[in-house]
Amino acid sequence: MFEEIRIRDLGVISSAELTLDAGLTVITGETGAGKTMVLSGLSLLLGGRADAARVRAGAAQAEAEGRVRLPADSAAIARAIDAGAELDEDGSLLLLRTVAAEGRSRAYCGGRSVPQAVLADLATELVTVHGQADQVRLRSPQRQREAVDEFAGTEHKGLVDRYRATWAEHASVVTEIETRRASAQERAHEAETLRLGLAEIERVAPQRGEDLDLAAEIERLAHAEDLRAAASLAHSALVGPDDVAAAEPGAAALIDEGRRVLEHSAPHDQVLGELAVRMAEIGYLAADLAAELSGYVQDLDADPVRLDSAQRRLAELGPITRAHGGTIDEVFTWAEESGRRLVELERGSDQLEHAEARRAALHGELGSMADRITVGRRTAAETLAAAVTAELAGLAMPHAHLLVEVDSSSELGPWGRDSVEMLLSPHAGAAPQSLGKGASGGELSRIMLAIEVALATGEGTGASRPPTFVFDEVDAGVGGRAAIEVGRRLAELARSAQVIVVTHLAQVAACADHHLVVTKSSVAGADAVTDSDVREVTGDERLTEIARMLSGHDDSATARSHAAELLAASGMAR
Repeated sequence: MFEEIRIRDLGVISSAELTLDAGLTVITGETGAGKTMVLSGLSLLLGGRADAARVRAGAAQAEAEGRVRLPADSAAIARAIDAGAELDEDGSLLLLRTVAAEGRSRAYCGGRSVPQAVLADLATELVTVHGQADQVRLRSPQRQREAVDEFAGTEHKGLVDRYRATWAEHASVVTEIETRRASAQERAHEAETLRLGLAEIERVAPQRGEDLDLAAEIERLAHAEDLRAAASLAHSALVGPDDVAAAEPGAAALIDEGRRVLEHSAPHDQVLGELAVRMAEIGYLAADLAAELSGYVQDLDADPVRLDSAQRRLAELGPITRAHGGTIDEVFTWAEESGRRLVELERGSDQLEHAEARRAALHGELGSMADRITVGRRTAAETLAAAVTAELAGLAMPHAHLLVEVDSSSELGPWGRDSVEMLLSPHAGAAPQSLGKGASGGELSRIMLAIEVALATGEGTGASRPPTFVFDEVDAGVGGRAAIEVGRRLAELARSAQVIVVTHLAQVAACADHHLVVTKSSVAGADAVTDSDVREVTGDERLTEIARMLSGHDDSATARSHAAELLAASGMAR
């Protein structure tokens, strides 16, 4: 539960501290005193939206700080520790939220800066908040269904959560099927194009690098005579012409002669000996080159048939190289990638069949879970209706009767196959009408309170409720005896939970264990500033506040007498 809430520079509140305890705490004060700012501070601590317009005029930022105490094994404490929070020495958890005047908001949990969403997650474990807007929500079938599901208990809600997850998966599979069907023609065309391309490559049967080898061979065969003449001339230059008697010696013979001369004189000079060695090496190279030129000339064949064959083969390779990259190596790369893509495309039909089978299986699972959810809802609806009807009898609606109808259809939806509707028969003989049509604001207030009491304390409820309830003027439209009964029911709820109520009704305030009053003051003058404070009242001060709530005058003897009666009747006289 919340032990403390501190607020600074939020709206009309410059600084306020609320000390909270178990039981029923009411917050009262004149209209405009700042009760809303107290709830705004609490909303910030619970991860609510930050509004820079709420920062007090002239202040740099607004702050809301709260101290929460929960069992060490609670889910909220575990979530906070997962976020890096540290518990205080006494085991409590500190929450802090700041809102800068320029709009930036920061959240802290247990001394650690955390995302706003962490506080919002904790809120679901800490507090149930009801405002006047919830009366409107109670008219909606969705909220009515949620109330039934909550009453049915945690096991039922777990089943609903599994159904929701399966529904989301089913929707994803349906989307996949629709996408695959929509692209089936396009995928089929792509697959056929790839098959034709791969078939052509298989028919041509290229070899890696074949196009480059053919181009080189064609170039050589096309210029065979020129190549033979050049090689022969170079060979003659090295070894001399074939007619040795009529020609001068070739370069190889001259080099060999120079070597012999150098070797003859080498014993007389080391340097010349080294040069003789180098001359010998040149001779070996010249001889090898001459031999290779001779072999090249002998092997070179101007083969017109082979030239024509090579040219025809290169022409055959042309279409696939032009279509798939420009070279045979790039053709092979395309073929490998296209083969993988074709397998993927052909697998697409298998995936479509798999997705359709998965959809059918998920639909079966949804149907089975929906049937179980329906059973749980109908059982819970009957018990909830009886519990709320009993509560309404104590809320000055003795002849009211609540019906909770669960209608099922053959069609599945996001929450099952059921529609849930609450109908109210406000008095004997009255035909039941939907809450969305026939219930007044006062009746909705009492119904909502009755539902909360039933969820928290009703026989047969399996609901898991947070330890703190906050009600913001949910007693609107209620007065007289009904107001007294509302106060008593809130006090009853406070036996098992911490209940904080913002109210204008003296009858409700008289039932409180703790009474906080928001008061405002203003400084006169051109720069007048309104300020509000929050303090707990007891004894005569509390009597005075309740008298003010009754008559608008805290010094009215009649009002004070009535206030004393209310306190005495509630058993809370101080």
